[in-house]
Amino acid sequence: MADAQKRAPTWERVVEAIGVSLVIPVRNEERSLPRLIASIRAQTRLPDEVILVDGGSTDGTVALARQLTAHDPRWRIVEAGPATPGRGRNVGIAAARYEWIALTDAGIRLEPDWLEQLVAVAASDPGLAIIYGNYEPVTDSFFTRCAALAYVPPREERPGGRMRGPCIASSLVRRQAWEAVGGFPDLRAAEDLIFFERLSRAGLRAGWAPRATVWWEIQPSLLATFRRFVLYSRHNVWAGRQAYWHYGLARQYLMALPFLGLALLHSAWWLVVPLLAGSARVAKSLWRRREGRGVAWLLNPIRFLGVAVVLLAVDLATFVGWAQARWGGPPPAPRKDGSGMLEPLASPPSIEP
Repeated sequence: MADAQKRAPTWERVVEAIGVSLVIPVRNEERSLPRLIASIRAQTRLPDEVILVDGGSTDGTVALARQLTAHDPRWRIVEAGPATPGRGRNVGIAAARYEWIALTDAGIRLEPDWLEQLVAVAASDPGLAIIYGNYEPVTDSFFTRCAALAYVPPREERPGGRMRGPCIASSLVRRQAWEAVGGFPDLRAAEDLIFFERLSRAGLRAGWAPRATVWWEIQPSLLATFRRFVLYSRHNVWAGRQAYWHYGLARQYLMALPFLGLALLHSAWWLVVPLLAGSARVAKSLWRRREGRGVAWLLNPIRFLGVAVVLLAVDLATFVGWAQARWGGPPPAPRKDGSGMLEPLASPPSIEP
């Protein structure tokens, strides 16, 4: 009996037995890289290998990465040339040695038990193709707190608890599932959403790990936020995803035009209608993210105005990026070396434990 107990695998041994490669696309991340690497080394369940895929950094990212990971054979640095996050992940996963691929991004800090929590969910159900972890924004200033209330999705109820997601920077996916849906498209934005949708259409099952948390550094200023959303908008248009974002926003502003016309032709009081509609949008954003906070928090005028300003900046960036995509030239041509993948999906694959 004692011998049988010694031979029986403990839960910790089951979790450790799952081989995991951690793949991270990076580009010009000299400032944030030390914090990311430190949080990887602090994991309670270390990855079996870590692959940093550099997408054409022009700062000291590659040299610093080699310096910080020297003498540790589990770390590999892959220089992929000019590469989008989608292509970077494909290059890293193709080079990975293990069946399970953990994914995160630069500008992220991992909680110490992040990978352990993801792997525990994978071990609990051999039929899962992907496990989504939680993410939280770093809100260390008035601006970032307003930005998080403006555009970071609120937590939702998932199996195991409330969490944000899905998020590619907090996930664990089977290589088999990645191959089945053709990997990630060669895009700088929306590549993760397209990947998630293809997994879902293929009938591949997802698990949820609410306690597997990463901390995401959102843009620290209004100008940086504007520039980032211009990029997101442009690449979403190139990916043909206007129906999921741009068209709905355009409808809101088109509905305001008649009232602007009435204000110009008749009375400025007509401006009250679009102003009330805009205020209702800000109030809705705050309400969905209140997390149990009271009326006094909701009615704080400074916070309300801050969220309104961020929303307006994001809206303007959306239209600027849309215009750039339509009239600013064609999108970058996808790579023809296989790292831009996409194609397989003929029939829903089965995931073998």
